[in-house]
Amino acid sequence: MFKYHEALKDAVAQPLWHDPKIMPAPLPALTSDETCELLIVGGGFTGLWAAMQAKERNPDVDIILIEKTFIGDGASGRNGGFLSTSLAHGETNVEAQFPGEADQLDQLGEQNMKEFLGTLEKYGIDVEYEKTGETTVALDTESAERLHDEYLNYKCNGDDTVWFDKSAIREQASSPIFFAGLWHRGGQDGVIHPGRLCWGLKDVLVSNFGVRIFEGTEFLGVEPDGQDAMKTTCSGGVISSKKVLLATNAFTSKVFRIRNSVVPIWDYQICTEPLTDTQLEKISWGKPDSRHAFGDYRNMFHYFRLTKDKRITWGGGGAVRYYFNRGIDTKLNDAEAHYEQLATEFFEMFPQLENDVKFSHKWGGIIATSTRFCMVPGVAYGGRLAWSVGYTGHGVGASRFGARIGIELLGYNPSDVIKMKFVTKRALPWPPEPFRWLGINFTQRALIKADQRGGKRGPWLKFLDMIGLGFTC
Repeated sequence: MFKYHEALKDAVAQPLWHDPKIMPAPLPALTSDETCELLIVGGGFTGLWAAMQAKERNPDVDIILIEKTFIGDGASGRNGGFLSTSLAHGETNVEAQFPGEADQLDQLGEQNMKEFLGTLEKYGIDVEYEKTGETTVALDTESAERLHDEYLNYKCNGDDTVWFDKSAIREQASSPIFFAGLWHRGGQDGVIHPGRLCWGLKDVLVSNFGVRIFEGTEFLGVEPDGQDAMKTTCSGGVISSKKVLLATNAFTSKVFRIRNSVVPIWDYQICTEPLTDTQLEKISWGKPDSRHAFGDYRNMFHYFRLTKDKRITWGGGGAVRYYFNRGIDTKLNDAEAHYEQLATEFFEMFPQLENDVKFSHKWGGIIATSTRFCMVPGVAYGGRLAWSVGYTGHGVGASRFGARIGIELLGYNPSDVIKMKFVTKRALPWPPEPFRWLGINFTQRALIKADQRGGKRGPWLKFLDMIGLGFTC
């Protein structure tokens, strides 16, 4: 029998963030043909931020937003709520994919975060934001040495970072497998409640800007309508518009260039019940000056944080999966073996809690990743159709920037940003099945093996590094 069965058995199979007490009622579905200037497909972060920025730039633009299920479903309502300035998944990946643009992307990431938080303040959207910074922990001596080298590089560049040796990091959060830690405390990185962000943006868009939102409305297809319009077929009618933004991320797209650029990766999480002060004292985590948001220094890394009500959310690690032939069926949420794996790994990190902590929630869902390991924007039909997809786990903050690129590609106050290689360079397409499944799973096994060897990369990973296929982070 599974060792931690009692801790996991009563966990509710839904995201922690989807609390019925705070979720708004869904808006009605589309039931007739409609006309607008800009149609946005997808009610997650990208779609909501696109509508917000388009309205702030051009208050008179008439916008319809459709969502297949409800606002805040999908990756936007199932993530860990880690807010980062990173737009391209790390410096190493930037240099591999977009040489010469690192400084500009850093600046754009900082600007994006400033505007992100400014919007929340302006409209009074409470997302339970905490400015925790980002803390990485090494789980063996070899990783600690490599992480310390990174720390020295950051200090040479003047970054606001703090180094924790073994004893110091265990004072911040006590785990017998913590060997060192690196805290990026500068900037505005932190954690939020992702559901509250989605529903806060939804409320402002409807109440302040008059955006028409139809939930429970499935996107069935889009095609040109003459020389200057688009026709989008939905489950409840046809929407005629001048412009269309597809913000569907990992969900199978009707557009070949999008479908070929990203693959759906399944990520799973579990969450504890609210911890008592005594339980938190056992792991020395949660004091006002040590509410760190953590990631461990591995390829197959875990990410874990504290919520406002003192829960620990725990995700990633070896539970991340790609299913053959783009499996996106929601039945894959029911993955008890992955939840058991996460629980086992949780108690390996915090064995002090194994006798008196239970998990309240468990959930899984798809994120999208590309061969360049960051968002993929694009435009077609003479600037009438655009998209931004494939955030690879960094979408809480980067999706706002992706939304900006999407509306600028459609002609709404375009800037020189859309001339950057970051925007114009196409992602290498994923190979067809079965080669896609074989490649992803072979790479995952290689990453796990490298983690077991203190980060030492084997021939396959070195080859991917050499050709810049996005596994360089």
